[in-house]
Amino acid sequence: MDAVKTLCIEAAHVLPEDVLLAIRSAIETETDARARGILESLIENAKIAREQLYPLCQDTGLTVIFIDQGNEVVFDSDNISLYDAINEGVQAGYQQGYLRKSVVYDPVKERKNTNTNTPAIIHHRLVSGDKLSISVMLKGGGCENRSQFRMLKPADGETGVMDFIVETVKSAGADACPPFVVGVGIGGDFELSCLIAKRALLKNIGTSHQEPFYAEMEQKLLERINRLGIGPMGMGGQTTAIAVQIETAPCHIASVPVAVNIECHSHRHKTVVI
Repeated sequence: MDAVKTLCIEAAHVLPEDVLLAIRSAIETETDARARGILESLIENAKIAREQLYPLCQDTGLTVIFIDQGNEVVFDSDNISLYDAINEGVQAGYQQGYLRKSVVYDPVKERKNTNTNTPAIIHHRLVSGDKLSISVMLKGGGCENRSQFRMLKPADGETGVMDFIVETVKSAGADACPPFVVGVGIGGDFELSCLIAKRALLKNIGTSHQEPFYAEMEQKLLERINRLGIGPMGMGGQTTAIAVQIETAPCHIASVPVAVNIECHSHRHKTVVI
């Protein structure tokens, strides 16, 4: 699938404008000189990557694909399934873009590289309409390794939820390459909370949750996280995160599932609507 191939190559080389804008904004408010210098280096790195077609990071990531298929969209299969076509696009993108392949076919016994960066992680849902939306996120290992899930109790309330999120970011520290974009999923069940936490990362930075309560929580979390003092690349400063983005879902009366998906400063994602 040519669209997937192009998305992989462009996501690896071009940092989205909303991320660049958030980093530039952080430079204006950051009071620590060393932290400002690191943020300025991130902007320069993005400029070099875009202009000279170097990957933004040597870890070109696990390829995560979100497909929103309109119910009026029909595929001309051409004897290939949608998922096979997506994986062919990923393989072509990583080969033609000279991107590092980072997928092993067996998780424990025999960690042999597939040499194609496939299979991709594919999340597919049917929606109304006649459009096909394809979003690609290149997820590095360092930040993904620091993501966490916890099943909280309803009695833990807002304070318990926020404390867990801040604790997760604090434990990530320099290992996950801050400043972060923090995706949070609250509600659903064990697996849905993790999925919506990752889906939250697709929102443009600056887009608040539609419910004022959670929009305020996003802002309070960002302020608390930036008081941790971790700073860009863990070197100190006021810019540990550039955004906290929450998605929510209904859940069981006895539980409050919370997932935190950490994203590094190289927040590589791109969407096309066909």
